This record gives sequence, structure tokens and C-alpha cells, in this order.
Amino acid sequence: MSRIDALAKVTGEAAYAADHHLDGMAYAHLVTSTIGAGRITSMNLDAAVKAGGVVEIFTPDDPLPFAATLPGIGGFFADPRHPLSDHDIRHHGQIVAMVVAETLEQARDAAALVEVTYETRPPNADFDRAKEHAVPPPPVLDLPLGQVIEKPAGVDIEAALAASEVRVEETYDVPPRHHMMMEPHAAVAFWEDGRLTIHSGTQGPAAHAIELATVLGVPPSDVHVVSPYVGGAFGGKAFTWTPIMLVAAAARALGRPVKLVTAREQLFTVTGHRAATSQTIGLGAHRDGRLYAIKHHTVSESLVEDPGYRATQKYYATPNAHIRLSITPGMNLPPATIMRAPGDEAGSFALESAMDELADRLGMDPVELRLKNYLTSTLIGGVPYAGKHLEECYRVGAERFGWARRSPRPGAVTDGDDLVGMGMATAILDAGRAATTARVAFRLDGTVTVGCATSDPGTGMATAMAMTAARALGLPADRITPLLGDSRLPVAGSEDVYGAIGSAAAATVSGGVLAAAQEAIDTLIRHAATAEGSPLRGAGDIRYDQGRLLGGGTSVDFGELLALTGAGEIGADGTSTAADDGHAHASYAAHFCEVRVDRWTREPRLSRFTTVVDAGTILNATTARNQITGGVLFGLAAALCEAGRVEPATGRIANANLADYLLPVNADAVDIDVHFLDRPDTGLGGTGARGIGELGTVGAAAAFANAVYNATGIRVRALPITVDKLLT
Repeated sequence: MSRIDALAKVTGEAAYAADHHLDGMAYAHLVTSTIGAGRITSMNLDAAVKAGGVVEIFTPDDPLPFAATLPGIGGFFADPRHPLSDHDIRHHGQIVAMVVAETLEQARDAAALVEVTYETRPPNADFDRAKEHAVPPPPVLDLPLGQVIEKPAGVDIEAALAASEVRVEETYDVPPRHHMMMEPHAAVAFWEDGRLTIHSGTQGPAAHAIELATVLGVPPSDVHVVSPYVGGAFGGKAFTWTPIMLVAAAARALGRPVKLVTAREQLFTVTGHRAATSQTIGLGAHRDGRLYAIKHHTVSESLVEDPGYRATQKYYATPNAHIRLSITPGMNLPPATIMRAPGDEAGSFALESAMDELADRLGMDPVELRLKNYLTSTLIGGVPYAGKHLEECYRVGAERFGWARRSPRPGAVTDGDDLVGMGMATAILDAGRAATTARVAFRLDGTVTVGCATSDPGTGMATAMAMTAARALGLPADRITPLLGDSRLPVAGSEDVYGAIGSAAAATVSGGVLAAAQEAIDTLIRHAATAEGSPLRGAGDIRYDQGRLLGGGTSVDFGELLALTGAGEIGADGTSTAADDGHAHASYAAHFCEVRVDRWTREPRLSRFTTVVDAGTILNATTARNQITGGVLFGLAAALCEAGRVEPATGRIANANLADYLLPVNADAVDIDVHFLDRPDTGLGGTGARGIGELGTVGAAAAFANAVYNATGIRVRALPITVDKLLT
């Protein structure tokens, strides 16, 4: 089924956050610091105030009031400080003021006239230097990140590696990445009778409302978040960031609507990014390929990015393992946060590159090596995996791709001026399902609404909700209207308020929709049996079948029933439970990649890519394929070109724009071959679906890097794989 919202998006009918215009609306623009560390000593606003049209300028000397910092995990994964709360400069590009004016142009021009004087100090912004002084991370909330994982307890991993017949140990570096969604963080906020309504792109409308209510000091019921279209997110809109807090507070202080659209270059510093990592992987194996030891030691900017915990412990069987994270606290960099497949993407690049190196050293086919070390239960704890068909992904993928034609000798295959290589990698992503509540309602016009306070950041959630409800109710999908992106829609509680996050939304929401559909049917049957005017009133054997109610020899369509009884709508909420069946659940894929490297210019180019996916039931093949292809290209971006470049001496992100921060375009892409096994995982929920939104990006960079090695004989262990790294 095509996306329900496709036409609205391609014709411009879809209204994103920045598309809203209200009477009397003012415009805000941010002023950011031009140093990497230090303190504001003075601010001269005279020229800005005189520029014309300026309504107000908020600074640390005249800040907006905030009641509290971000609660819970929002305070960990975003910026926990109050905006404009002090004069300290912690990183280059930090917000130091916000100008509000009558027009966008006036706000922007006045912001350029704000003069800030600083007391500067050298920033701690060099990750390569900082990682030499990395420390163990402190525990944060109840998060399992940062734990030292040992198998067995107290393992001497260096001794285990030394005892291995074949050994590989290398370090793999992944630079920072930035979310670069289509619509930057933007909001239109207004207050009425002490209540806030805010149009703001968010992955979790309910969580956004709770977080804003907390920092603004109002009840969550007094905050209404509206976000039917998100404008892309990739984790960057999972939590509430400083620009949105500022515009909400400014609208309250000024008593009028205020709009803020974060400038693209500011987006690099006023919101979060994927932290840089440096990962040392040690693999020890018997000569037959069986792993004897795995060491995965990571240094990261932040606890948020923990590749060993997120990736390594769920890939391969081994009797000895040691996984450890160290961090570089106190760096003068913008906050790190989650980004599509946090930890998994970086971890898979390192581990799957190392596995390719081990296969090369063993003289073994990389697919055979992975099958030799197939994991059937979790590495720690031995919890059995449910519905794991990764071995079939390997077999089917190798056949579809033509893996048997691969030469194990690097540089052996040429085509004109192209060096041609093949590589592969595994992708594994934990799958889960939270409890959630949805509402299904039968309407007088013969349609049905299905609502939940989740979001659709491009995943196809609206379409999946409609299709799930249609199947449950036996109706065509065009009679179903999905409702999402609104904090006033149902949620179950603290588990599901974050909406589209962690590739769990499809499994989570579909369970709630199924429960709500059954509750709505039961409510409709009771209404038919008792309501005055119902032709089925008093019947004792009423049943529902594809939109009709039958009983006592009578049949009536639900729309007709509602008309006869004078009811405009009959519906019910339904709540699903979280998955807990004693098994571990994950989604899997086997990636196969072919690259061509020009023998003269050394430019690497993607020429073919096949991925075979085991992700439970595929609810919608069209949107599922879109998610996988988008994820693969997301991961290939890390391999080809994408990286944040921090100037160590200043802390400035030198490529904070879309001219210098390189992203793949159509010319970099190919028609990716995607195949789904479509095997239901009923232990995870009634639909048997597992998450896929982040799966494609996991392992994609490693498959590309391994193919580059096969083409050239050059092993690149620091992303991205640029021309200079292939010159010999």
C-alpha cells in the first residue's frame, strides 16, 4: 500500500512546523557564541535594538524564566541546562541570545548586530588528544550503557587473545555525525488562558509535552503539542532541545505567537550529534574459524554512544569476551545524543570490519566465518533468541547477489579502469515492544479513526496504523483515518511517550491498535444491543463481520446503526502489554555490497547492494523497503563522505553547512535489492512485526569498507573512505 500521506507531502499540502502562520506572530532568531570555551564578559545590544522591528532580546542578563531542567532521560540525551542560564561558554555555537522581531528578516539582521565580548580560554575540543585521558563512565539513571561486560566473570582477555591460534587486533575510528533532517528544529508557539499550543516537529508528542511542561512549570495537560508531520528526525527530535524551550517561553513572556526556525548552520551546535568513537577490536580464533576471544574496547565522547554494549554482545558466539567503554568528559563540544542506531552503527563498522580481516587471515570465506560462529542465545545470560533466521539471510543474500563469483584475492577483478570488489556484513538490531494505548472509533459516515500519540517521522507509521486497523476490522484501508502527532491522543504511560524511537514503534503501536479494535468492536456490539432505535436491540447473539453487525436475522452496517441510534461516534481505547516472553528478540539482515574504485583517481563508488532482512511480519512491503533502502544509504553515507569536522584549536565545526557537510545524493545511490523473509515473530506481538527503521544503517559501512578492501587491498579503518585514504 502506498503511503497515506504521500500526496500531501509531494504536493506541499502537508503543513510542517515552520509552515504555520498565526495572526500577530513574531519571529525569533538565535545568536550563538563565536568562541569554544570561556565566559561572556559583556553584551552590547544598542545597534540591534535600533535596527528596527525588534520586540525583545533575551540574554543571560535578561533571561526567560524556567521552572526546572529536563526530566529523566530527556535530561541525559539532550541539554539538561536552562537556556541562557549563565555566562559560561561550554562550546562553540552555544546559544547566547535570542532576538524576537516583527519579521524574520528583522530578527536575523538584528541578531547579527549583537556584540558579545568574551574572556576566552583554550577549548578541550581535540578528541584524538582527549581519548588518551579517557575514564570509565559514571552510571546514569537506570541505563545499562557503559557497563563492563565480561565472559566469564574476571576473564583475562589479553591472555585469551594470546592463546588464540589466529589473532586480529585493530582500531577503528568513526567521526561525529549530525542529523541533518529536512526540516531543522522549528516551532510556532502561542498561549491562551495559561495553556500552551506548540507546532513542533517531534518523534514523541506526549514526551515533548511532558518535557515542556516541566521546564515551563505548568501541568502537562496545559501543553498541547501538534506534530502531524515531523520533517525527518533520526533521533534528533526524540527529546526537547533548547531552541524549542526558548520559543515556548518567549511566546508566554510576550503574550503573542512566536516562530523560530533554527538556521541550518546553527543546527550543528544548538542540538545534539552522534559522538565520535575510537574502537579497538581484538578477535582470537582457532584455525578452523571458531572464535575463542572477543575484545571490544571503545573510547567515546559520551556514554550515549556505546558500541560494544549495543552491538558486539549479540553477534557471535565465543567462550571469552571483554567489552568496555571509556569516555572523554569535559570536552567543549555540543551535547551528544542518539542518532539512528546509536552504538549499533559504529559498533557494526568496527566488529564487521574486524571479522573480514579475520576471514582474510584465516583464508576463509567471510560468510562461512559468520556461520561458524552463529549465536543462538545472548552472549551474556544465554537467553535464547526467538525467530532468528539470520543463517537464511546469509544463504539467500549470497545467492541473490552472486557472492560465489567473489575473488578472495584483493585487486584481482578489474573492469576497464575500475577495480571491482565485493564485501558483506551482518546487521543486528534489538527488537522490542512497549505497552501502548490506542483508540479506535466507528463514525457516522462509515469511516473509522485510529489514534495514538506517536509520530510518523517518515517511517510510514500513519499507513501502518491504517492497515493494521483495516485488517483487524475487516474493512478497506481507505475507510480508516489514522490520527497521530498530537499529545492529546492516547498513550499508555511512561513507556511509550517517546513515540517513534528505537525501531519499536511499529510493534508497539500495532499491538495497541489491535487491542483498541477489539475493544471498539465489543463496545459497538453492546451499543447495537441496547441503544434505542437499533434494529438489533435486545438481540442476544450479535456479532461483528467486516463492518456489519448481525443478529436475530438482521444485518446493519455500523454507519447506518449510528444514524438510527443518533450516535455520532462509538469507540474505545485499547492497551497492549510490553513484550516479555522469556526470549531475546532482534531484527537481522545480511548486507552484500559491490564497489568500483577508479584505478587512477581512486574514487570509490557503490555499484550494487543486496540486503536480505529477517524482521518478522512485514506489515507493508512498500514502506518497509523504503525504510531499509533509506537506512542502507544512511550507513553508506558514513562510509562515503559524512563527517563533522571539529577544529581542535577553536572547537568550531568547520563544515557546519550543507555545502561542506557532505551527504549522498542520487548520483551516489543505486537501486538497492531488498528481500524480506517475512517470518512472523509472534512472541513479540499479535502482528509478529519487528522494527526495521534503524536496521539498514547497521553494517552498511562495514560492507562497503570490506568491498573496498577486496577491490584494492587497502584496509580503511577510519571513516569516511575518501580518495586520499586509497592513494598508495
